[in-house]
Amino acid sequence: MRTFPLSLWCLIQATLAFSAQVSQSLSLNTLYSFSGASNLTSDPTFSLPQAQQLTVSVAICSTGTSSLAFFVTNNTSITDPGQSTSTTDVFEISLHSGFGNWTGTAPQGGFLAVQNVGQTSFQVAASTGALVHELLSSLPFLGDTTNTQALIYSPPFSPVESSPSTYPNYTLPPANLSTPSPPSSPPTFSLVIAPTSSGLTSDPQTACSVQSTSSSGSVLSNDLWLRDNQGWRSQWLIDGLTSSTNYTAYVIQDQVKLSGPIYFTTKSPSFPCPLVHSLPFCPSTSYAVPLPFPQSPATSYDSSTLPQSVSDPLLQYMTNFTTMLLTFPCGRDLYSPLQTCESCQDAYRAWLCSISFPRCAEPPSSPPSTSSPTPALTPSQSGSNARNPFLPNVLYSYQTVLPCLEVCSAADRACPNFLGIKCPSSQFNAASSYGVGYIDNGAQGVLGGGSTGAAQDQWGNVWCNAS
Repeated sequence: MRTFPLSLWCLIQATLAFSAQVSQSLSLNTLYSFSGASNLTSDPTFSLPQAQQLTVSVAICSTGTSSLAFFVTNNTSITDPGQSTSTTDVFEISLHSGFGNWTGTAPQGGFLAVQNVGQTSFQVAASTGALVHELLSSLPFLGDTTNTQALIYSPPFSPVESSPSTYPNYTLPPANLSTPSPPSSPPTFSLVIAPTSSGLTSDPQTACSVQSTSSSGSVLSNDLWLRDNQGWRSQWLIDGLTSSTNYTAYVIQDQVKLSGPIYFTTKSPSFPCPLVHSLPFCPSTSYAVPLPFPQSPATSYDSSTLPQSVSDPLLQYMTNFTTMLLTFPCGRDLYSPLQTCESCQDAYRAWLCSISFPRCAEPPSSPPSTSSPTPALTPSQSGSNARNPFLPNVLYSYQTVLPCLEVCSAADRACPNFLGIKCPSSQFNAASSYGVGYIDNGAQGVLGGGSTGAAQDQWGNVWCNAS
């Protein structure tokens, strides 16, 4: 029987041990998913690619009985940073809500060690640019809900930059806007909705964890929409939700970036108003409006189903206003160092749409606390609408939330004085037709400082209509 020298046996054992530890090499800008110990050795180690500036990001996809720990080194002589005692070349990746990342130089590469894997699933990626895994700071946006539907938007992306016209050929957009072509390569978005009682927020707040949840409702439509100057958004119209139910919603971008959560409550079973959305002439209108229920198969109104008796007067108002605005030598003379004729038209359009389409609402299901003000709700009404006589009569009773006074004030500030735009005073009668004191505190000339600081929040509260 042939025998080997002791030194050779030691080398063979060291090589086998190293091979067991380094299960694979991580390539740049590639996402790797691992399902716990089922496809990994115990406490695996991965070799990292070379990069002058390397970012390693990790995401927990499921909760196990053990607590994962990630250790990284850019010292190639340390092949298992999880077992190293070095305090200068080994870095533990801190996890926050299931996310973690490390950025540093790795001209010769390095190693990543994972400890306490157990049955926990996780993802790893090494990149030279932006983070692969990320919890986005921009939240999804809630348009509105009915008793079974919700209108939800992704965070904005790809802002549209327009070049203003110049005198003497200064032109303004037409009353009925034409939507520009969407970006050719937009991010991929997906929406996840779950009852708040399911405790989704207690799970790891990562895209891979959230997207494993079965989403509530069914998607009636999903397209890209340019609702404001912040940029394009993915728009979802969801049906099949349960009335009077609290929901939590997340948006996942490119399968690895998470936005949310936001919260909302569906209306009561008797809520009668249908949703109105996707109107080129009122791009930010995305809420329930007191209209008769649309003819089947439609379950909401858009530009193809909205009655002309409603849209035509609004378009005529917008056309007349634009004609009068252009009597000013736009692009040649300045009426403000901050505003232009284009910003005036935008502000007037926002105001016109907010008063032409009253926003249906319901009183809060529970009495507001001392720290939460009461929404600017109108008394219950039915029949014709006093604010917009062109809306058809409805046979049901409903309440609306008033437009925010700041929508009117924005048009007043943005437009030339000769147009005569005047808003009611918050000290006198403004509260009878506008929501006052929510965004601004109501003092003359003071911006901000209102009771809520916004028209709505991520918790589903809507105090006044700013759309």
